[in-house]
Amino acid sequence: MALAVLASDLVTKQIAVTNFSGLDPTETLGGLLKFTLAFNSGGAFSIGEGETWFFTAVKMTVIVLMLVISPRIRTPVWAVSFGLVIAGAAGNLADRLFRAPSPGQGLVVDWIQLPHWPVFNLADCGVVCGSALVMWTLMRGIRLDGTRESEAPAESGGTEPTTPGARNRVVPGPGND
Repeated sequence: MALAVLASDLVTKQIAVTNFSGLDPTETLGGLLKFTLAFNSGGAFSIGEGETWFFTAVKMTVIVLMLVISPRIRTPVWAVSFGLVIAGAAGNLADRLFRAPSPGQGLVVDWIQLPHWPVFNLADCGVVCGSALVMWTLMRGIRLDGTRESEAPAESGGTEPTTPGARNRVVPGPGND
């Protein structure tokens, strides 16, 4: 899925560069959605414009850290959330590395505009949706391995479960009801 998001972002950015203009947006859905070509040297909402090197370094760090952590993932919700964030970060990182004005200083292509919202791209959608899914998963107490925070392993001291799979079950009792 991450490769599909990344490929979609890269392809749609090329279509935007070829077909859209920042001076004459293409309107659709009665003006609700506009296709406006913009080049962003900053981060979300154009924060930190001109600090492109910083965003390049942050994206590279996030991608590496998530790839290092990802082998511990044992549940689809975490896999999807990591995939979306990694794909989105990689899509914008590709712009930073390979677009003008120079490697590591490239401008991100943004092209989707909603009313009262900055122009964005599919990579941004991946990062936002993936991050929202991470927050939802954390609020639900779901760990990378799929267990929940309430499924604490039994304490040592001879009271360990003997039934396979019983370690992750919460058994009603004092303090657990």
